[in-house]
Amino acid sequence: MPTRMLFTLFTKPWPQLSLERLVEWVACLGYDGVELPVRPGYQVPPEEASVRLPTAARIFERAGLRIVSVAGPADASTIRACGDAGVPIMRTMAAIAPGEGYLEAETRLHREFDALLPVLEASGVTLGVQNHCDRFVANALGLDRLLSPYDPRCVAAVWDAAHEALNGGLAAYALDVIWPRLCMVNLKNAFWRRTNGPESGVASWRHYWTDGPNGLADWPEVVRELQRRGYQGPVCLTAEYSDASLVDTLAARDLAWARSLFAEEA
Repeated sequence: MPTRMLFTLFTKPWPQLSLERLVEWVACLGYDGVELPVRPGYQVPPEEASVRLPTAARIFERAGLRIVSVAGPADASTIRACGDAGVPIMRTMAAIAPGEGYLEAETRLHREFDALLPVLEASGVTLGVQNHCDRFVANALGLDRLLSPYDPRCVAAVWDAAHEALNGGLAAYALDVIWPRLCMVNLKNAFWRRTNGPESGVASWRHYWTDGPNGLADWPEVVRELQRRGYQGPVCLTAEYSDASLVDTLAARDLAWARSLFAEEA
């Protein structure tokens, strides 16, 4: 019998809500849990994570929800707070600094990850590194190369379907590459939109964040490939939409579509 998929919501669009109201809202939308930002201006700021993150986890648990991952500073204190709160994944991204070469960035990132290994092992937390377009490690191939020295129990991959698609990757190939290192899947969608006209001479493009059915990432293909491989990890819907006025509506609609796709493939 197939395992029920765990769907979480990245609550970045709702910094204005109190923690209690946020819990009510996530439950109302129908999610199983959250990825919680531990960032300035949010319900759990980084400097108070050691106290407030375990408290937040208990508040979510009382509502039958879980904090499955945290998005915040990848440092020892935040990782320890995740361990104390029972949060299994600390999500980060692999940024490439301005003026830094790609191979230079890999070497620097390895030093940073190496320094975190003792606290990751002691806390039982996995550092989940996400692919991201632009000046980041952008796709599954890059993540596989970057993360190859590490035990996936300590440093693993958060594969983002939209960022893979923005860089031209196909889900089937990406998941073949990253599967042994995969700890979480991000579902969102986007397409490239031209920001100037042909008379400008040199084209300029920007990504536009949209709902599940209308972007470059083929969610049905993603789900087929995950189901074929027996994926049982969390699926985070990141509620990232260029039209911020529609975030509440689209966060609910995308969850309904994602659930239906997994049900069809079960």
